[in-house]
Amino acid sequence: MSAVLPPRARAAQPVRQRAHWVDRLAHVALALIALVLLVFLALPLLAILRQAMMDGQGEFVALDNFSAYARTPALLESLWNSIWVSAVVTLVAVPLAFGFAYALRRSCMPLKPLFRGITLIPLLAPSLLSAISLIYWFGNQGVLKDWMQGLGIDQIYGAPGIIVAECFAVFPHAMMILVTALSLSDARLYEAADAMGTTAARKFFTITLPGAKYGLISAALVTFTLVMTDFGIPKVIGGNFNVLATDVFKLVIGQQDFARGAVVAMVLLLPAVLTFAVDGYVSRRQTAMLTARAVPYRPRPSRGFDLVMTAYCSVVAILVLGMLGMAVFASFVTLWPYNLSPSFRNYTMGLVDAEVGVGFVNSLKMAAGTALFGTALVFCGAYLLEKTRGMDGLRSVMRLLAMLPMAVPGLVLGLGYIFFFNAPANPLNGLYHTLALLTLCTIVHFYTTGHLTAVTALKSLDGEFEAVSASLKVPFFKTFWRVTLPICTPALVDIARYFFINAMTTISAVVFLYSPETKVASIAILNLDEAGEIAAAAAMAVLIGIVSTLATLLFMALGWWVERRTQAWRK
Repeated sequence: MSAVLPPRARAAQPVRQRAHWVDRLAHVALALIALVLLVFLALPLLAILRQAMMDGQGEFVALDNFSAYARTPALLESLWNSIWVSAVVTLVAVPLAFGFAYALRRSCMPLKPLFRGITLIPLLAPSLLSAISLIYWFGNQGVLKDWMQGLGIDQIYGAPGIIVAECFAVFPHAMMILVTALSLSDARLYEAADAMGTTAARKFFTITLPGAKYGLISAALVTFTLVMTDFGIPKVIGGNFNVLATDVFKLVIGQQDFARGAVVAMVLLLPAVLTFAVDGYVSRRQTAMLTARAVPYRPRPSRGFDLVMTAYCSVVAILVLGMLGMAVFASFVTLWPYNLSPSFRNYTMGLVDAEVGVGFVNSLKMAAGTALFGTALVFCGAYLLEKTRGMDGLRSVMRLLAMLPMAVPGLVLGLGYIFFFNAPANPLNGLYHTLALLTLCTIVHFYTTGHLTAVTALKSLDGEFEAVSASLKVPFFKTFWRVTLPICTPALVDIARYFFINAMTTISAVVFLYSPETKVASIAILNLDEAGEIAAAAAMAVLIGIVSTLATLLFMALGWWVERRTQAWRK
């Protein structure tokens, strides 16, 4: 048969046969990663939906539980509380973050790296640190309680405390998005406006705001979702003010009402899914702000404007440092507010008496495992999606599974793990209450951001690498190991750092999954607060912040070393 083929066809035939097993290997590897996401993401979410349609005896009742939820005034009140508190935080935090980002990108004020670094510090500690600090500032024995009551606010517990603490916690998230949005501007638009004598205010409303509108929308959606799904802050400072996140915890842990807990989890999932859909629509509508002919915008010195921006950023930085400083100060106080002399009593109580030291060891193990295995899983999955071909149906499923975690709150994912992995018939039941399951849950929870980072790095590489390798009959995994991996190593370090820090500070994703032997430090802090040991809780939160800061510095040093070793070709 081959004798009648043209010479070109005969030459091409052996290459196609030899490459076949390589393609199959890539497809199998992609299928395995998709299977991991299916088992540890999609099936737990389906388990929640199934549980929401069952009664207490395990009988199928369809939508009866949802109807009962709609007729329960207390649960509807929690839904309304979550919505309006999230809206208020969004309306407060996003404009504040926009002003800060505007100062960083559009002014010539001094000390920009310092200001930006200060506002990013909250990312290194659990979100409940801000709630603990507020209690010391404005609580029943707070330093500024009388001043707060003079403003007509009776107490910080409840909605006021949640709003203020959430603004502190979500500020860096919104600020990072808006800094990126404001960095993409064409200076030619401002030059044309100046030539026409346009006022500064009109340039702001006709050029700056329209150019940053998609960033503003994304920041607002992210802020709303983070507040809506946060558990730590409402648990610490919410008091009797119920929100959806605390309702899920009370129903599942307190009342063992799994059916209604699943219903509330599904309701909690809806805003996040809606936000995710709107953000995707907005992203598709966004047009390029920097074209090939664009001129990057560089701010011009203006003494008055730079002074105002410096003053504004100084106020924000002082508020952030004041919040963090109070938590640090309170952690060293012997007995608040009667004996303010410094001591290590609270650290000893937390690490030794409350056995949080074991939790810190577990947190470090979980964070290291999340950084190592999460980075490997994310990058391999992104590489197989972007740099190999075939199995288009599987690729579509894989892309959906990779983006889905962004729309799933950690509390909902953790609840799904209870229903799925705690089922006696599940062959994976042995993972329940293990540190391995906590690590896998954390990887899946933060998968999307790591995936997008990896995809961005891979898209910057020309597809000719793979084309040339295929023409030379080099398997894709050799190209991956020798070419792609070294070039993308800085992105790998960034992904690992993201996983490690979030694993150290996460609460909602693992609050349902730990056992006494696998309790992590962030959960131990929550337990200390429940026991009334708020000073010890502050001390442990400060320790998590210190560990996260040291880890960040180590990752930065690793990134510097990696860049010198692998990125010399860029110079």
